[in-house]
Amino acid sequence: MHPDFATILNWRLLAGSHPFPGPDGGTCINEAAIVAAGLPYRAIRSSADCPPCFSRPIAAYALGLNDAMPDAVRPQLMAFVLRLSGSADTPEVEAARTRRLALESVRRILAPLCALAGMAEDAEACAGAPDWPAAFAAARSAAWRGGALSQAASQTRRWREGALTAAVARTATAAQRAGEDARCAAEVAEGAAPFMAGIWAEACAILDATLTIGRQAPEIAVAGARERLDAAKAPAPV
Repeated sequence: MHPDFATILNWRLLAGSHPFPGPDGGTCINEAAIVAAGLPYRAIRSSADCPPCFSRPIAAYALGLNDAMPDAVRPQLMAFVLRLSGSADTPEVEAARTRRLALESVRRILAPLCALAGMAEDAEACAGAPDWPAAFAAARSAAWRGGALSQAASQTRRWREGALTAAVARTATAAQRAGEDARCAAEVAEGAAPFMAGIWAEACAILDATLTIGRQAPEIAVAGARERLDAAKAPAPV
């Protein structure tokens, strides 16, 4: 890690959009990336609000994670602050990124959640899905089975089992939508996180891998980014 990068990590990420950074930063990850790149500041409420040079699926997934992550783990996203501006690519590449986010969310997050719920067959199908159509089919099956198991568990007052299988159903439903909407891939992580440790780190690893597809963001000098981030912070109230 560049020695100046530790200073960038002092920027505070918050859920939601923000009209301008506060004294400790206080923005979402996409807003922080705008400041770091030296672009005109804007509040980001959805990926459509990002500058055209931001990859839409990458920005949507990052924003979904940003808003769902607990405060204690959200700083993990600052590792991507210099990798978002300039990442936009062709429609074909952006579609491939969306599919990768969806596929890896099924393989790496939905699969272990199914295993935890005792749904071994679904876990195997999700983890071994070779492509997005197979992952979609596996998620659809997991959603149906999770819903049925949850209903059966609630009828016999097995509340913990019911909660877990209901989470599988909700998460698998989000996974099916993720092939069209990258923010839904973040909902897969959000649905699994209450039941399994390490989900947010796994989601960041998925983001990291997806950023290797297509155009890479141009290198931004870390020292310059640090200066821009520091300069953008509003003065602390007296």
